[in-house]
Amino acid sequence: MSDLPPIPVTGPLIVEETCPPRRIHALLSTKWTSMVLYCLSFGALRTGQLQRSMPGISQKMLTQTLRELERDGLVARTVFQVMPPMVEYSLTPLGWRFVEPLRALYGWADDNCDALDELMDNRQRAG
Repeated sequence: MSDLPPIPVTGPLIVEETCPPRRIHALLSTKWTSMVLYCLSFGALRTGQLQRSMPGISQKMLTQTLRELERDGLVARTVFQVMPPMVEYSLTPLGWRFVEPLRALYGWADDNCDALDELMDNRQRAG
């Protein structure tokens, strides 16, 4: 049971397509977006380092996610002129603004493993 008070609603609850909650869900709707941002919050990483930090992500999905985050201005891509060429990814100032709530969410997940376990058990029982 939550200790948070209910938010008063003075009419029908409508979550418009352009409202902030829907817009943040659009950004985080892919499985890997928040994890890439979270991993980069610990420092710049090369592609291989990122992939090793997130077991289960394919090279194709990592590349696609990084391209989308770069397009959105959340991640910067730096190419080093060495042989072989090296590419490193880091958060932009805009990207850093999205990390604080992600860290809070990931911290909550660490603190509430039992709730996540119960959720998974419920899903398994339901088939």
